[in-house]
Amino acid sequence: MSAYEAALIIIAVGLLGAIVLPRLLAGKPLSLPMFYVALGGVLFTVVPTAPTIDPVANSTVTEHLTELVVIIALMGAGLKIDRPFDVTSWSATWRLIGITMPLTIGAIALLSWMVLGLHPATAILLGAVLAPTDPVLASDVDAGAPLTELEKEAAPAHRWGSVRFSLTSEAGLNDGLAFPFTYLAIAVAAADNTTTHVWLAEWALVDGLYRVAVGLLLGYAIGNLMARLVFYAPAPSHRAEIMAGAEAIVATLLAYGVTELLGGYGFIAVFVAALELRRYEWEHEYHRELHDFAALVERLLMAAVLVLFGAAIADGLLAPLTGTDVLVGLAVIVLVRPLAGLLGFVGSDAPWSDRTVISFFGIRGIGSFYYLSFALAHVSFEELELLIAAERLWALVGVVVLTSIVLHGVTAGPVMNALERRRNRPMPPDDTTERRLADKRTD
Repeated sequence: MSAYEAALIIIAVGLLGAIVLPRLLAGKPLSLPMFYVALGGVLFTVVPTAPTIDPVANSTVTEHLTELVVIIALMGAGLKIDRPFDVTSWSATWRLIGITMPLTIGAIALLSWMVLGLHPATAILLGAVLAPTDPVLASDVDAGAPLTELEKEAAPAHRWGSVRFSLTSEAGLNDGLAFPFTYLAIAVAAADNTTTHVWLAEWALVDGLYRVAVGLLLGYAIGNLMARLVFYAPAPSHRAEIMAGAEAIVATLLAYGVTELLGGYGFIAVFVAALELRRYEWEHEYHRELHDFAALVERLLMAAVLVLFGAAIADGLLAPLTGTDVLVGLAVIVLVRPLAGLLGFVGSDAPWSDRTVISFFGIRGIGSFYYLSFALAHVSFEELELLIAAERLWALVGVVVLTSIVLHGVTAGPVMNALERRRNRPMPPDDTTERRLADKRTD
């Protein structure tokens, strides 16, 4: 079997999985990502000519493939959110972005430096790579299609947020806001030849301020423009209906391309554009078309990346790992993110059950692949520390993502079902209510 024939089989099975498996796996302790990774591992083992990509040797290819998956997922994430943007009602998001993410980055960097013995720049990079919650692999815990939670989000019990909204909005924003820390790692690696206050000021002003501002402004402008074109244009012809929802992909590519061209963070621009697009005609049914088209493209691309990830594992991606590496990788999933998440919600009025679930489901995935491949594809000879550790970094990221896919894939369905049942269960009366009822019966 040639590599071309093997690729056709992979595409066919990936398409079949995207169509059939969601119905078969609903409510079960399994997930599509688990299936695709296993498929890649089996195919590469059984068919030696099956295609694979060495992410270390092909950083640029890996970067662009994972980049495309993430930006389309960000558009889908923004379109799912049935909660109007408001500083107060998005409080859970600000906590996850402003407290949980920096704590996660710092804890991972510290573990990597002190326990794994990585160079400080490499440790910071690993923290930035593994901190964001992934918008691609979080389909079992994120918000549903547009218009499915409008009433629920308006309920008083959800004024602080909700589990699905919190994880979706976090995944939408932190994939862009982790970028400054990736640039920080590159800057630290090159800092030996530069005065500290010079490179630190440049990082803060350019990577921390300018790029974020450009992403926010262009995302809003392009989302607004696309919304006007989508909802205020004349009714489409029958031929145009065939491409219903394709405007979501147009908005994604336009927002990302223009923003990156002007030096901003394209990830932020895409998510903001999606939020602005979603804001227009809030209850219009066409939002479902936009979301479904983006979700279809995202799922197909996700299948390709995860099959290649499974093939890379079978090809020895995790071979550089030591026992200590594996323990630190597990700690990132079961200790670092959950504890950082709980600390982020200190002082919140969110129920403890919701805080625990949000903190636990900090899913790592394709976004981590993108950040690592981006950093390794853009370093120069001044940042040799990052290149030297490339294979070990890929192994560390690989084991964390694999653990997340399995652990979160097994637990997502049962945990979310249990949470929904608990939320829909009538609250038992408190002692005061019981006493009043008893008094009435006595009277």
